[in-house]
Amino acid sequence: MLFLGISAGIPILLIFSSLSLWLREAGVERSAVTYFSWAALGYSFKFVWAPLADKLAIPFLTNWLGRRRAWLLLSQLMIIASISLMASINPATDTLTAMAWAAVFLGFSAATQDIVIDAYRIESADIDLQPLMASSYIAGYRVGMLLAGAGALYLASYFGSTREVYDYQAWQTTYLLMAAVMLIGVVTTFIIDEPDERQNDQLVHSQQDYLSFLLLFVLSVAGFIAAFYYSAELSQTAKATLNEWFANRNLASFLVELCRLSLALGLVAIIAKGLITLGVVRQQQVAQTYIAPIRDFFQRYGLTLALLLLALVGLYRISDIVLGVISNVFYQDLGFSKPVIASVVKSFGLAMTIMGGFLGGLLAIRFGVMPILFLGAVLSALTNLLFMLLAQMGHDITMLYIVIAADNLSAGLASAAFIAFLSSLTNISFTAMQYAIFSSLMTLLPKILGGYSGTIVESMGYEQFFLITALMGLPVLLLIVLANKYLELKGHS
Repeated sequence: MLFLGISAGIPILLIFSSLSLWLREAGVERSAVTYFSWAALGYSFKFVWAPLADKLAIPFLTNWLGRRRAWLLLSQLMIIASISLMASINPATDTLTAMAWAAVFLGFSAATQDIVIDAYRIESADIDLQPLMASSYIAGYRVGMLLAGAGALYLASYFGSTREVYDYQAWQTTYLLMAAVMLIGVVTTFIIDEPDERQNDQLVHSQQDYLSFLLLFVLSVAGFIAAFYYSAELSQTAKATLNEWFANRNLASFLVELCRLSLALGLVAIIAKGLITLGVVRQQQVAQTYIAPIRDFFQRYGLTLALLLLALVGLYRISDIVLGVISNVFYQDLGFSKPVIASVVKSFGLAMTIMGGFLGGLLAIRFGVMPILFLGAVLSALTNLLFMLLAQMGHDITMLYIVIAADNLSAGLASAAFIAFLSSLTNISFTAMQYAIFSSLMTLLPKILGGYSGTIVESMGYEQFFLITALMGLPVLLLIVLANKYLELKGHS
């Protein structure tokens, strides 16, 4: 899980921060960089194709490696290919559209790898070991992000590209090296064992079903992308209008993207219905793929407990995500320089997060997931109060180290317990689909509320803002207590 975490952590920053700096050095206007937000669609809507990893066999690879390792290898080879494709494009001279599509391909491939790694983690170990699996994955993921973030920027600078003197060869070499680092994941895929196969009868192997399933997926994805592509210009106007109304860019973006998602999913439903009516795809096949995982979750837990669990999933990380939106601005406002922020917040903070992740995993194995989930929520709220103290003390480097240590330790601990908790909610028959939905839901509301963080700080100040983020964690504690009570009544561990 440590090495698979590294493999998962590398692609995302090659799409965003590292790529943004490359584009700026190449003379691309800042406004054009937003064009690459399309690459994030793969992470946002990965539940759309997550069932493929559960249902679709890959010719030759599945028989050779098994279901999960076949999909892992395919996604990793796609990531390497897309990073190499990006390396072959010079944004200063080539068309920017080519780079954008390469980034979208990378986002799609990386999201697919995430889907399969999550499913592999859940299926390859008992529930008691899930916290340690999660903490190892978190540690690897952070290392991968460090390699693709700070590591890529260091390499590009070392090979001779700067803001003043742009060198395409430097960035090309950097991205090719990042593609080579992905071999860590490929080698790991060949070394690890395939999880015990528990749903062979549900895999699509027959040629007719395979082709019809593949046709359904291709046409659905084409319709999904078309809906987003042709609504792009209108969505920008709608976002600007709603942003003026709500004074919250994240909320405006969420509402518009929700409408676009509804439109896209509606078009997908029409395509699926048409294929079923024409007899190209069996209705039972579609229902088993997309409807059964959702129905299964509500049937297993009942409506009340299921809604309670979904509320907990959607709110658990609210305190730290809402605060994190404005944290870097807060450090700068206190007078800390960028090098200090980089060394303390990023490097030292990374070490504390990894340590907290392993601590959370070990504690969850010893005392159970729910008690450590509760502890993580308490610590996340309490550490936000430390930010109040830092705001009062001002430019104090010692206090900054204390706050970062406490905040990242608690975040790592809470994340390990939370991932283990999400893993326990999934049914082994629908691992990829259900976990993809959970992981998409857990950051939705916190990111929307995070859009108000700047407005709150401007009107109330940092101290009151940090107090509010701490209080946001109180409902989470109640949800954990209620969820644990209902789970015990139902006999779930």
